[in-house]
Amino acid sequence: MLYLLPAYLSENSPVEYFAPSIKDIIMNVDHYFVENEKTARKVIKFFAPEKKQPDLKLFLLDKYSQAADLKEAQKLMKEGVDFGLLSEAGLPCIGDPGNIIVAWSHQNNVKVVPVNGPSSFVLALIASGFNGQQFTFNGYLPIEKDKKKKEIQNLENIVEKTGFTQIFMETPYRNNPLFDDLTKFLHPNTKLCIAANINDPENEMIQTKTIAEWKKSKPELHKIPAVFLIGR
Repeated sequence: MLYLLPAYLSENSPVEYFAPSIKDIIMNVDHYFVENEKTARKVIKFFAPEKKQPDLKLFLLDKYSQAADLKEAQKLMKEGVDFGLLSEAGLPCIGDPGNIIVAWSHQNNVKVVPVNGPSSFVLALIASGFNGQQFTFNGYLPIEKDKKKKEIQNLENIVEKTGFTQIFMETPYRNNPLFDDLTKFLHPNTKLCIAANINDPENEMIQTKTIAEWKKSKPELHKIPAVFLIGR
């Protein structure tokens, strides 16, 4: 089996937020596809501190990976070895390349088992007050300034014309420049929700304001995991 396991969104998340079955799976599975080895070991320790770290066999699956790079792991899976798939945060295969091994599993009769857990953009959406019936998760916006401006304005136009909520994110160390661009390129009456440090009981911040209101109270988002939503 291939278990799609959730990772915490914040290291301060209470373990009680998660299903007990996650610990049971981790205690019985030694092989994992991971986006980042250091993060994966911390997540595994979070859920199952009794798990012996030397027993873990981790296979890197990042944005540069291709299915052909994972032949050793694929051979083990064909032989009946169970694997887990871990993202750096939240659910795997959303904003990360885990779908590569999931697609391979479907093609090779390996059972895929999604395990319930937090998704940052879903939690941000339900807490935003925006349209949760029709929405689009756009992942990361372009880095290049002109392309980013065009995309921000395009997302705003979609919201104005359809009412569909537009969701996106940024690498945490670029959050502040993105915020500056949003307040510069969006109309003052456009509503923006920022959801930062989701699931952190002490530092969580989820607020929906107009751009005009955000200009009066700029948040500090540097190196803080955050999700941005434009809606109405």
